[in-house]
Amino acid sequence: MTELAIDTSWVKILQNGLQISAYLAQPQAPGAYPGIVVIQEIFGVNSHIRDVTERIANLGYIAIAPALFERTAPGFEAGYTPEDIEVGRKYAWMQTTASELLSDVQSAIDYLKTLPQVKQDALGCIGFCFGGHVAYLAATLPDIKVTASFYGARITTTTPGGGEATLTRTPQIQGTLYAFFGMKDASIPQEQTNEIEAELEKYKIPHRIFRYDGADHGFFCDQRASYNPKAAADAWIQVQQLFSQLN
Repeated sequence: MTELAIDTSWVKILQNGLQISAYLAQPQAPGAYPGIVVIQEIFGVNSHIRDVTERIANLGYIAIAPALFERTAPGFEAGYTPEDIEVGRKYAWMQTTASELLSDVQSAIDYLKTLPQVKQDALGCIGFCFGGHVAYLAATLPDIKVTASFYGARITTTTPGGGEATLTRTPQIQGTLYAFFGMKDASIPQEQTNEIEAELEKYKIPHRIFRYDGADHGFFCDQRASYNPKAAADAWIQVQQLFSQLN
């Protein structure tokens, strides 16, 4: 498939008086394109998330990655050292709430809807790590038709900011959800993956669960030691199949 030429920029999304930075990537060619919200890991909208946003735009989508830590750490961006992980976890799990995160994603959706090239009824999201968890939350938003959740930890046990586990929101999921897990991921025991699958089946949510033998947490990120080229390549094929439902 030929990659499309794209433009990229940082934009500001206004959300209840708060300005949220977001990375926008869109095809240069005129036309109408589906919109995708890209949801960051605990490391901010760093080079990996920007790269994913650009890869999605190359395929013929308008992609936007909102910065989710703007309330407590504006401009935060980190790598993958143990120190980065410790700081990122604090911002993600101790200083965000599910309601704020849903509001941020909805604001990104609302921004996409202001762009004349975006198909208003063809919107989806993708998230990684912490963002995989947030993507599961975002799947409950009425505008989201397709969701790709990569190794979203703690879905079965908690929710950002505290409260009932995000898994309890499964009946509210609006569209199709694909979830991707590495079988060597110590942070997501296989029992939790099975529990997610059982809930999706129980509530008849259109879904597919992908389990990759030998893959660890973060297997899609080519900047991490846990990168697994084989699993990442297959997952990317599945994401494209999922997103094609918007075309």
